[in-house]
Amino acid sequence: MFERNKVDTVEQQSVAVELTIDGGEILSGRAMVGIGRTLAGALNGADMFIEFEPWGGERVLISKATIRAVKIVQAAKPESLKSRVAAMDGFDPHTILGVKAGASLEEIKSAWHRLSKTYHPDRYASAELPIEVLDYLAAMARRVNAAYAALEGPLHASRKAAALRSAAVYATPPRG
Repeated sequence: MFERNKVDTVEQQSVAVELTIDGGEILSGRAMVGIGRTLAGALNGADMFIEFEPWGGERVLISKATIRAVKIVQAAKPESLKSRVAAMDGFDPHTILGVKAGASLEEIKSAWHRLSKTYHPDRYASAELPIEVLDYLAAMARRVNAAYAALEGPLHASRKAAALRSAAVYATPPRG
């Protein structure tokens, strides 16, 4: 049985480009090419138009005859998790926990609880994750705990010292 509404579609991939067209105008966006084809193959092919999608715009067909130059834009490669873990040697507990300097103990505890829940190893125990992701999560959990220990210790000690100063000190118990 034939489907009446079926349209022949070719799977496409996009290539980030800057097109210079007649008049010197530069268009930035993505040129659509068929899977397994190159941009050069699409530009040199028999078709008179190339499908182009400007950044934040709708796809249009551009006549190949109006294209004067094509520059392929190389997107930056995403940073690997291993390099992110290695770059975490700059230890600033306030930044790690996302609190301002001089934050109260309650704010620090709240931030620590939130991040501990996010990075806790038990949360991801049943998920099949790549080793790189598991290493990153474990490193972040250790980092969050270290940041909390670094900020909680001095605040807890100063609070304890203030409580001791305000309490009355007796050398001997009062006689009654």
